[in-house]
Amino acid sequence: MKLRTVFAVACSLFSFAAAGSEFPARPIRIIVQFTPGTSTDILARLIAAKMSEHWNQQVIVDNRPGAGAALGTEMGAKATPDGYTLTMAVSSAFGINPTLYSKLPYDAIKDFAPIANLGLTPQVLVANLLAAKTVKELVDAAKQRPGQINYASLGSGSTSHLTMEMFCSTAGIKLNHVPFKGSAEAHGAIINGQVPVMFDAIPAVRPQIQAGRMRALGIATLKRSPFLPDVPTIAEAGYPGFEAVGWIGIAAPAKTPVPILNKLNAEMVRIINEPDIKERLNALAFTPVGDTREQFAAYIKAEIAKWGKAVRDSGAKVD
Repeated sequence: MKLRTVFAVACSLFSFAAAGSEFPARPIRIIVQFTPGTSTDILARLIAAKMSEHWNQQVIVDNRPGAGAALGTEMGAKATPDGYTLTMAVSSAFGINPTLYSKLPYDAIKDFAPIANLGLTPQVLVANLLAAKTVKELVDAAKQRPGQINYASLGSGSTSHLTMEMFCSTAGIKLNHVPFKGSAEAHGAIINGQVPVMFDAIPAVRPQIQAGRMRALGIATLKRSPFLPDVPTIAEAGYPGFEAVGWIGIAAPAKTPVPILNKLNAEMVRIINEPDIKERLNALAFTPVGDTREQFAAYIKAEIAKWGKAVRDSGAKVD
């Protein structure tokens, strides 16, 4: 190898390593695809505060809602791959949208480098107090009146919508979809008896369940949740393997230097395991994760396949 070539390779390796050791040298931005106060926003702000405290650099949360989380996700995909713009990698934008939308302005796999999965938000099947008391009662009623029982969701293509479609396919029943604009409207419809049942995430419905305004029929996890220990799993009700979990992670643009990605992953894992963060996540009914970059990348691919089947079964499509 010529001396000039050896020198060039050495310089590139030095620059590559230096990228991680010098990072961060200026403020970092975290793009959140939802409005302030949502679960993703709350988690992003907890992470941002800890990063800023540890690295002595400003970490800004930039809320960019719109287009079913596609707007903010596209911004993150097109950002400079230097670690200074991060994007919340949420199940809707990274797991569902790739199949739900016929055209997306980003590729959830090719345009991003996953950093870590931060937390899980399992789905819970809830009902009006005067509706079914168990999963079996709901299934039996649906088989007696196919297509006549309504269910609420947080909108077409949402996790709550597709979880119910997965359940209907698994249980061999037909329910009628009634989409709402968000949790407040959908929960009101359940509580008032306008719609009898729906799936929604634990953090959203746990207060309603604990206040006695809704009844939890089953949780879409393989094991019972410590946040709702008395609620049986859907698997316990006779549908083994049924699982539907929302997730919130963080990602950088593709081609971000590996040393920077490794440093960001180590920081996420450190933060997630801090006692005060664990306590805060517990209060919010989040299940913390904090995995490796490789594990999160594999998880996203598996989730795209799983939710893709749910999208196809439901017939949901957004152009």
